[in-house]
Amino acid sequence: MTKDGQQVRLGADIGGTFTDVALEVGAEMFSAKVLTNYTAPEQGIVDGIALALDKAGLGFGDIDTVIHGTTLATNALIERRGAHTALITTKGFRDVIEMRTENRFEQYDLDIVLPAPLVPRNERFVLDERIDAGGKVLKAIDSAELDALVGTILAGGFESVAIGLIHSYVNGAHERQIRDALLAKAPGLSVSISSEVSPQMREFQRFNTVCANAYVKPLMESYLRRLVGKLQDEGADCPVFMIHSGGGIISVDAAIEHPVRLLESGPAGGAIFAAHVARRYGIDRVLSYDMGGTTAKICLIDGAVPKTAKTFEVARTYRFKKGSGMPISIPVIEMVEIGAGGGSIASIDSMRQIRVGPHSAGSEPGPACYGRGGDRPTVTDADLVLGKLDPEGFAGGKMRLDVAACDGAMTTHLGDPLGSDAATAAFGLCEVVDENMSNAARMHAVENGKELGEYTMIAFGGAAPLHAGRLCEKLGITELLVPPGAGVGSAIGFLRAPFGFESVRSAYVKLSAFDHGTVNATLAELRDEAVSFVRSGAPDAEPVLECTAYMRYAGQGWEVPVNVEVREYAAADEAAFRKGFETVYEDLFGRLIDKLDIEIVSWSLRASSEATPAPAVTVAEPERDAPRDTTRRIFDARSSEYLEAAVVARADLAVGTRVAGPAAIIEDETTTIITAAQDVTMQADGCLLIRSRA
Repeated sequence: MTKDGQQVRLGADIGGTFTDVALEVGAEMFSAKVLTNYTAPEQGIVDGIALALDKAGLGFGDIDTVIHGTTLATNALIERRGAHTALITTKGFRDVIEMRTENRFEQYDLDIVLPAPLVPRNERFVLDERIDAGGKVLKAIDSAELDALVGTILAGGFESVAIGLIHSYVNGAHERQIRDALLAKAPGLSVSISSEVSPQMREFQRFNTVCANAYVKPLMESYLRRLVGKLQDEGADCPVFMIHSGGGIISVDAAIEHPVRLLESGPAGGAIFAAHVARRYGIDRVLSYDMGGTTAKICLIDGAVPKTAKTFEVARTYRFKKGSGMPISIPVIEMVEIGAGGGSIASIDSMRQIRVGPHSAGSEPGPACYGRGGDRPTVTDADLVLGKLDPEGFAGGKMRLDVAACDGAMTTHLGDPLGSDAATAAFGLCEVVDENMSNAARMHAVENGKELGEYTMIAFGGAAPLHAGRLCEKLGITELLVPPGAGVGSAIGFLRAPFGFESVRSAYVKLSAFDHGTVNATLAELRDEAVSFVRSGAPDAEPVLECTAYMRYAGQGWEVPVNVEVREYAAADEAAFRKGFETVYEDLFGRLIDKLDIEIVSWSLRASSEATPAPAVTVAEPERDAPRDTTRRIFDARSSEYLEAAVVARADLAVGTRVAGPAAIIEDETTTIITAAQDVTMQADGCLLIRSRA
């Protein structure tokens, strides 16, 4: 805390290319952006914090709270560089994670190759035990067989063990028994059990989730311990918290136990950031657009609440197709992610078409224009060729971009094979990227029954403001907001997140035989678990509780989420559940189905502290035009030509000042490109409001 009594809170986000830091001192924000340190990511955070503290005139000892999010767990899964992991499961179910489901993610590909399971077959072990779907023990664990299995595991030199048994989501006694036997012989062994990591039905998803948790657990524990130690060595004697995939904050100890919850932590922070901006402006429909150095993420936010789900996929291997990745059953802010970031590498395919991603140059060696050894053309290189970036002013002038290396990479790998110059190749590359993102947004909207023309886009991340204007033109979106600090938006989002945790559990209830006792017991277990996580980080908070029942007609294969009250239920409350389900189902599908029973399959309960207040902002209309003293040539995609564009520093714009496109609004962490068909007006809270003139 500063001498003026102001709280000093810090958000730190490790991305695939950059590590972002946002330092909040009272109402002031200071930020820093440094290249991600792959060898020692915690050092990258410390370096970024030092830069932000220097801007604020503070030291490490002044920090009150650190909130952190990272892609390290996700990258470990994608790159298969986690712990040496074993899986213990029920006899007869050894191959569940390899057989997957009956769904084909590419229906007409006769040579389809399924992703390799996280744990190979020779490292998957079985026990002859069985619990039925009601939780009754049909076959107890034989102690001699268990002792022999423990000996086999220890002899195998495994660093981590995942335990996933059939129907353990109803009764986890056997999983706990196996864990206790392992820890009795090897107290330091890392063990994850599915009845705690993801107590939900559908064994393929549950087994994958516990395997993923076990696979990254030793890595994340080592990293988080090093980070906390490094911060303490620098003099930061403050608590460190983690943002999780559902958009809440948990303690480091909770994150170490359930690191799978961190898989989408960075993108979750971005969605929270956009939702906070939406609340300030009273916008009901928002398309959040986050583009960094490695990926781009799109999220629908209705009523200032990001859309959520209880399952998602990581490490998709087949052109980012749904079903080709590793399913993870945890609560998550739902978003579409594609391999299109500033560092995404472009190539020419066999049809002589430009393809972008999924491979990224990252921070090492980075895009060709970074001058760090990269020789392949990337999105950032194309932006430089098209005039969107200033080679002398990149990162506030701290990093000079190599124009010659950029032109060489663009010409050699794209221009020459296509018989075009570097500028035409760069235009094609950017159009491919922007079209890929707009297609992903359209598909996501259609799947959710939404019309994007009714939405406002909120763009953030280092690369998003460079492309958001063109993306709006493609999607028919007429309003775009670029908030202050957009270049480190996810890190700012961490500072807006509540302390929160979402507990999930499968508990089967048919409405025709409504068992209110089961309902009440399930809700009590979920409430106790979720509230305990909140209290570990915010002991004085009075948690806000939100519950969702996942319901379906009997015989259907998937469920719809229905919001329900957190209270004691009686037998007569069956009617309330039925009404809630029918309202949601009819809204989604337009009709109800007669004479079919309704069933509840799973439950989720979220406990969270109060959301950060979002002071209302009145939209400032244009009052004056900014001078166009400085210009540079920027390529305008709509007119397919270079135009003379105004270059204006964001810090120089007063409230109500308008800049007519084409223009570039520059700042240290990013540049916002205004197309020739758009105007931008500075708002009272520092947001850039961009509107289409057409």
